[in-house]
Amino acid sequence: MPAHLIMKVLIVLTSHSELGDTGKKTGFWVEEFAAPYYELADAGVEITLASPKGGQPPIDPSSELPGAQTQFTRRFDKDETASELGLCTRRFDKDEPLKQKLAHTLKLSDVKASDFDAVFYPGGHGPMWDLIKDTNSIALIKAFQQQGKPMALVCHAPCALLNVKLANRDPLIKGKNVTGFSDTEEAAVKLTKVVPFLLEYELKKAGGHYRKGPDWGAYVQTDGLLITGQNPTSSVEAAKTLLKLLKN
Repeated sequence: MPAHLIMKVLIVLTSHSELGDTGKKTGFWVEEFAAPYYELADAGVEITLASPKGGQPPIDPSSELPGAQTQFTRRFDKDETASELGLCTRRFDKDEPLKQKLAHTLKLSDVKASDFDAVFYPGGHGPMWDLIKDTNSIALIKAFQQQGKPMALVCHAPCALLNVKLANRDPLIKGKNVTGFSDTEEAAVKLTKVVPFLLEYELKKAGGHYRKGPDWGAYVQTDGLLITGQNPTSSVEAAKTLLKLLKN
């Protein structure tokens, strides 16, 4: 791909690590980062990582458990023979270069929408505490919207849209088809009393036309240049949808 045609995407991760008052840890969900990262990188996209505090963003420990692993998390984290997992025949070693890149994310205050063609927000519960109210994130999303550039947010990350207002002071998501981690999925993981709010409820309250698919199934909503995914399983489709918008 000629240098002048290289697409540039910013991935924004949470810096929040405390799961409410439980004493447990949270952060970003590995699948929701690894899947879009590899989908985009394998397509020749140049990717920059950023977070509110910069440096190493916290990983949600639950996303590293055996039941949460996929071909993308294994490619990121482990030395596996993928064929033994019934996924593919290619062998991947631990992705140390990506781990180093992740350890040195830029501060959100140091990035500009004008330097990128699109932005992707992975979820995990962390964003519910920091990205929802981070002024740099809010300004960044508003800038991407004003510049007519695609935005994709998955699982809990659509909460980053809730406090973004248009020039007329309407919420950015008012009247838009959106999805995100559903109330029933939150209940299933027994965190409805732990999280600061329920995302589905707040998306509706902000005027979004919330839609959902089956719990834990891949489900993506696209409204113009805004892409939202319901849960971790939706991260691959959200990234593919983003790529299609970038190529149009």
